[in-house]
Amino acid sequence: MAEIATPTPEAVELRHLRSFVAVAAELNFSRAAQRLFLSQPALSRQIRSLERLIGCELFRRSTQRVELTLAGEALLARARTLLADVDEAITETRAVGGELAARMTSIWRPWAEATASIADLDRIRSTTEELHAPYAPPPEIAITPTVAGGVPALRLAPPEASDATILFLHGGGHVAGSAFGYRHLVGATAAAAGMPAIAIDYRLAPEHPYPSSIEDALNAYGWMLDGVEPGRITLVGDSAAGGLTMSVLLALRERGLPMPAAAALLCPWVDLTGRTHRPPQDAPTVFLPEMAKVLADAYLDGHPIDDPLVDPLHADLSGLPPLLIHAASGDSVFQEATLLAQRARSFGTPVSTSIFPVPTHDFHLFWTFLPEAEAAIDEVGRFLRESVERAGA
Repeated sequence: MAEIATPTPEAVELRHLRSFVAVAAELNFSRAAQRLFLSQPALSRQIRSLERLIGCELFRRSTQRVELTLAGEALLARARTLLADVDEAITETRAVGGELAARMTSIWRPWAEATASIADLDRIRSTTEELHAPYAPPPEIAITPTVAGGVPALRLAPPEASDATILFLHGGGHVAGSAFGYRHLVGATAAAAGMPAIAIDYRLAPEHPYPSSIEDALNAYGWMLDGVEPGRITLVGDSAAGGLTMSVLLALRERGLPMPAAAALLCPWVDLTGRTHRPPQDAPTVFLPEMAKVLADAYLDGHPIDDPLVDPLHADLSGLPPLLIHAASGDSVFQEATLLAQRARSFGTPVSTSIFPVPTHDFHLFWTFLPEAEAAIDEVGRFLRESVERAGA
């Protein structure tokens, strides 16, 4: 009859096994403690703890010598193999993580170089489209051109989508980006939420500075209200469009218009003053503070930077729908995202936040190869669905 393996006690930790292997190699607690940079009493406690958890003695100790018991010999070979496998897995994971970070930095670099000056708009815009070009929307997404309240747009719908609808505002520093370029991210979001999304081609600065993009988004939202209840509409915006989404919500409240069920802000850039913008440490070419100033100046075109509609970090944020705010730990706008969440909560607005261990800005764009981005989009889809369900309850 086959033996039934006994489950490993859950409290056994890698440090216990590393201590055991070190003592077994040295057969001396003092030398093993030095090797592990532990005190000898601490090492002895770890070995005693491991023995209690396993339920048998691993070493015979005397004043003269330390010897492995039969149980210790049985554990030693397996423990060495296990630790070697764990170390190899960690090394490979770090290598992959470094490779992915380098890949994202490489993808962003042409855009970062192009936005050093606003003078060559054609280069900025073509570089933005080239950044998105390698990625396709999920194959099941149906894409249809439409006009949303006079604004050119694309409708991206998964099979058997609900009648709830996402208004997706694309990023691009207020000066670049398009519904066509963003098909991949909008389509992935629509698929995750199980509802269609409307991606609009709002007017871009500097030809069309503030408040052109806000007016276009409001017109598209009003068009959606003709066929969809506000509680079945959600907003999503990434990067600069995270700030644009906040402006749209504040404008809706200012005009007394019905609010959507929720809004998701993906690595939102909301501080046009640049006071909270920090130089990215892990991906130094991406979205530097000086780039942000160039883009903010083009967008505002002399409009007061302390206008609450463009400065949510100092605005009254009461009466807004639930917000989901995503941030990346290595992002230059990380602090802005956390400050926005704190301020919204202080005004009673429901806020959910998720911080992902990613060393770059707007990492959701890389959902086709970055696991954290795929997980983030899944969370956005779930948040949008649940918000619509709550609004209809």
